[in-house]
Amino acid sequence: MSVGNAADNDDAFPFHVRDAITLPRACQAGYRFRMTREHVNGICKALPGAEWSEPFGPGHDIWKVGGKIFAAMGAVTDGVSVKTPDIETATMLIEAGVGTKAPYFHRSWVLLPLDAGQDELTHRIQRSYALIRASLTKKAQAALAPFDPDS
Repeated sequence: MSVGNAADNDDAFPFHVRDAITLPRACQAGYRFRMTREHVNGICKALPGAEWSEPFGPGHDIWKVGGKIFAAMGAVTDGVSVKTPDIETATMLIEAGVGTKAPYFHRSWVLLPLDAGQDELTHRIQRSYALIRASLTKKAQAALAPFDPDS
């Protein structure tokens, strides 16, 4: 079998590599790429001072900055819970169908499904991180590497 153009020959690559290659083209066509726990964990891990833990048991991926949760994925729930600025924003996202009420969290948190799209998940995780980071003491914030959510 001839490989030819890698982007046009999906059978030539393992699933995870094939998705990485075809993601930009698929997004342009309106395809909603389904993120995985590994994708979400990668987004969270890249944020300055982000720490992973399993305080609620195996299979619960909890991401914190300064000891405070900014993203959570349960063992059973298919999605990631993130903080929004307020209850009104969470309600708006829920009513728009972007997410649902995050179980076990305050009403200002939403549960985003993993098929919400890479840009949406990245944006919401970074906003959640920025909100939690801003709530830390000035000393704790100063100890973290700079972060620009708009970059």
